[in-house]
Amino acid sequence: MKNENPVSRTNRMLRYVSEFTGGRPLPEQPFAGMFAALRHRNYRLWFMGQMISLVGTWMQTAAQGFLVFQLTHSAAYLGYVGFASGLPSCLLMLFGGVFADRVPRRKLLIVTQSGMMLLALILAGLTFTHVVQPWHIIVMAFGVGIANAFDAPARQSFVLEMVDREDLTNAIALNATMFNLGTLIGPAAAGLIYAAFGPGWCFALNGLTFVAVIAALTKMQLRPFVAKSEKTAPFDDVMEGIRYVLSHKIIQALLSIAAIMSLFGTVYMTLIPAWAVRVLAGDATTNGWLLSARGLGALGGGLMIAALGRYKLKGRLITLGLFVLPVTLVAFSWARWLPLSLIALIGVGWSFMVLFNTLNALIQTLVVDELRGRVVSIYTMCIFALMPLGALLAGWVAEAIGEPVTVFLSALISLAFAILVFIRIPLLRRLPY
Repeated sequence: MKNENPVSRTNRMLRYVSEFTGGRPLPEQPFAGMFAALRHRNYRLWFMGQMISLVGTWMQTAAQGFLVFQLTHSAAYLGYVGFASGLPSCLLMLFGGVFADRVPRRKLLIVTQSGMMLLALILAGLTFTHVVQPWHIIVMAFGVGIANAFDAPARQSFVLEMVDREDLTNAIALNATMFNLGTLIGPAAAGLIYAAFGPGWCFALNGLTFVAVIAALTKMQLRPFVAKSEKTAPFDDVMEGIRYVLSHKIIQALLSIAAIMSLFGTVYMTLIPAWAVRVLAGDATTNGWLLSARGLGALGGGLMIAALGRYKLKGRLITLGLFVLPVTLVAFSWARWLPLSLIALIGVGWSFMVLFNTLNALIQTLVVDELRGRVVSIYTMCIFALMPLGALLAGWVAEAIGEPVTVFLSALISLAFAILVFIRIPLLRRLPY
């Protein structure tokens, strides 16, 4: 190849690229379809409303975690709050999927978003009046968890009502992108507002941002919602979704990946407020920067998935995310200098988004429409239920052996699982999607 002429070298490189993308030729403008879903008016409304609301949500998440740590000085208590927010998902998420298939999803989303707005304003009031206690925050987190149990399946399955099927993967990726714009902007803003004015303003501003998404939902022009024609008991509907998953081996494998990586690959998030103070000797602003670094990486991952949405790479991208996530977590667990910690968290955020966004898109590509809400509810339950369980375990373990060792051990478990998937499920890397 040393004397290969430029034309031959170019042709060889194009063959490699074509093979990597599943045999599909690259377009002249690879990123032309990155924002394809935004050509739909309903999705534009959704994107703008959710973008504003998610900034507020992440402001509250960052401020709430740091306030809990200030009040208790306990990593275990951080775990209790995380567990309280996820417990309703264990109990109610599957029934949330049933509701998402039975009632107009827009109406369901307006109800859940209004409930979360009310809870944010109550927490703001408790904080402004200086009566807020750790148990108040746990109760509010539990309430948000109840709303999320019905909101998440409806929100995930609502995408196909706003865009055409050909733009589904792109829309899911853009959902992840705006979520991570929120994680980039919200925590950094929360750190500054918390330091200057206190946590109450973070909660109050979050409450106000829900107005944007509720207004966007009311302005949409949607096709008439088609509910199930036959009347069945909610429990029978849940079992129908479970039986479908049990009959679909690939969806089972994808859900197992979501479950294990939610349990062990995300424990670092719970510990970041304690990490900012104990490991990096920082404050609320440091907490915000750490969360925003993760958001920056996830934003990059979401944009990459949006650009590659029409390529048949989903299995390979899942495999890539499975390995990069634990490796970057190992790097984070060893870093003791803020810039290195931020760089490691950028990698963590990027790999997390590549992994979970592609899992979501692939599951929604495979599932039949009439069961979409219920199967998506099982996927979201894997995340919303097991992340808090991991948070609870992480808080206990960190109190005993420290935050760095806890993150390091969780990374090793995640890496071992990635190796197991690579060996036992080779079909994943060859999926034609």
